[in-house]
Amino acid sequence: MPKTDITHKLSKPIVEKVAIIGAGPGGLATAIALRTLGFDVQVYEKAQDFRPAGTGLGLTPNGLNCLDAIAPGIVETLTISGCPVRHILIKSSTGETIREIPSRNIELYGRPLLTVWWWRLQQTLASRLPADIIHLNHRCIGFEQNENTVEINFDNGKTVYADLLIGADGVNSVIRETLFKEGKANFLGSMCWRSVLKYHHELFDSHETVFIKGNKQFMYILNVGEGYTSWISRKLSPDCSLSRNADEVKSRILNELAGWDESFREVVEATPAQEIWEGPICDRPPLSHWSHGRVTLLGDAAHPMAPAIGQGANSTFEDAYELQACLSESSTLEAALTSYEQRRSDRTQIIQKQSALGEMRYYETENSVEQTQQQPKMRPINEFHNWLYSYKPSVIN
Repeated sequence: MPKTDITHKLSKPIVEKVAIIGAGPGGLATAIALRTLGFDVQVYEKAQDFRPAGTGLGLTPNGLNCLDAIAPGIVETLTISGCPVRHILIKSSTGETIREIPSRNIELYGRPLLTVWWWRLQQTLASRLPADIIHLNHRCIGFEQNENTVEINFDNGKTVYADLLIGADGVNSVIRETLFKEGKANFLGSMCWRSVLKYHHELFDSHETVFIKGNKQFMYILNVGEGYTSWISRKLSPDCSLSRNADEVKSRILNELAGWDESFREVVEATPAQEIWEGPICDRPPLSHWSHGRVTLLGDAAHPMAPAIGQGANSTFEDAYELQACLSESSTLEAALTSYEQRRSDRTQIIQKQSALGEMRYYETENSVEQTQQQPKMRPINEFHNWLYSYKPSVIN
């Protein structure tokens, strides 16, 4: 049964003022979606400016379907600036080709696997919003609410009021912590180094994505469009301690890649030390509910997950669409947020669990593969991918 058209403004909105904490792709996509309903949406971001940041990421058919529903035409813009992936090349750390995998996303799901730079995605979404609704240098430090309003406080001394507060502020969400008092995120035993730079890797002449498997470590080299390359390296590690400075970060990752083929090391060597991000891969346990009163969560704030199957951004765009639908179709805010959780909870819990399993599978040896095959599995991988990528927002789950 098709959903009702939700691109029109509500004749009598169930809320008027919406505050979104976080101006990443999830927060911005949600702002676009809710402005079509006639809401007064304001976005608050702790960063002082929109400078180039983030990694390369893959937009999969489920995420692209939701983006297209939220902001018609934006997928075409991203396709021009990003890189539709036709082939994935798998190599050993010493440069031998293991196999080549053609991408069948368009054939199977009608959408490509599209690799883009996080920052380019953020800027493309921001361009769809009035500049004066995005407030930079606003670090949220907490909120209080009653049955009529939410009071939101920032470290610059500013206080704002809203009818609905949406926490789209990531794995270390202030909004989530204020609601649930969980403390630190769970370290998954995987350390990460990554960057994006103007660089043309020799393998991009015939491939758009390269995966290199080492000994309990791996590396992705992604063409993210417009001459930019994203490299991402992760290593199994019981220690999540960070390097003391940028030069030490670069020395550390180059040391981790000692003995690897020079073409893989060269992209790291070409990266300015201060532009390499280092950090642990973390998630949090699934929540039984995301909302309380006039406050709800979205994206990594609601269901943070390992990046192994590339669903952080894509599941967030699903959230944004479903929240828009629920606010459009419900007669009260309470009913809308209850429906939002019901539509999203089971699906995102499955994606979270599969992402955590996928992160550890990256590091499997032949012996550990045999042990894993003897354990119960969540879903056969092809069945899971079909379930994941076939999601379309025009059909009720």
